Amino acid sequence: MAIHESQSLSFEMQLGSHPGFVAQLTPLLNDAFGAQPAFEPVNLHRLMTRVKPGLIRVDADEVTYPAHIIVRYEIERALIEGEIEADDIPPLWDAKMAELLGLDTRGNFKDGPMQDVHWPSGLFGYFPCYSLGAMYAAQWFAAMRRVTPDLDARIARGDFAPVFDWLRQHIWKSASRWTTDELATRASGEPLNPAHFKAHLHARYL
Repeated sequence: MAIHESQSLSFEMQLGSHPGFVAQLTPLLNDAFGAQPAFEPVNLHRLMTRVKPGLIRVDADEVTYPAHIIVRYEIERALIEGEIEADDIPPLWDAKMAELLGLDTRGNFKDGPMQDVHWPSGLFGYFPCYSLGAMYAAQWFAAMRRVTPDLDARIARGDFAPVFDWLRQHIWKSASRWTTDELATRASGEPLNPAHFKAHLHARYL
């Protein structure tokens, strides 16, 4: 499922929030709504890469998003291992959100531990796949840049063929043929390496 999520995040974060891609949106927005300073590429990219801790996981930026996953993973692991009971979730949630994101969630169950469908649906153990997928997506794009050094310039020109071609050849055609580690190694030369995600965040946000 981490590989599955890597495809969503390859398009949402790696490509969709790429400054070269964002610049392609300006003429479309201008045509639809009239030219406005808000639609200028630099401003659009700032809006799409704004970092601000929030209560809701699905609305989180890609920098603070992993903190949401850590909160859920640590709670559900403790539940599965029998270290805590369901009644322990709200205070644990409040403590972890305060520690990792500096947010006060006390008494707010709707925007707190009840906001996701996963636990009520019995989907335990899935949350890490979102952040693992983000790490894999960064690793895919690092591999793309090795074989296509001008990838960023081509994205800025609206040429997305290298992205689709690489994913088709290395991920989509293989699908579930290989184990996760073998697929990653065949595609990028190594199993999951979080250094690529860290490098991506540094390059985009620092």
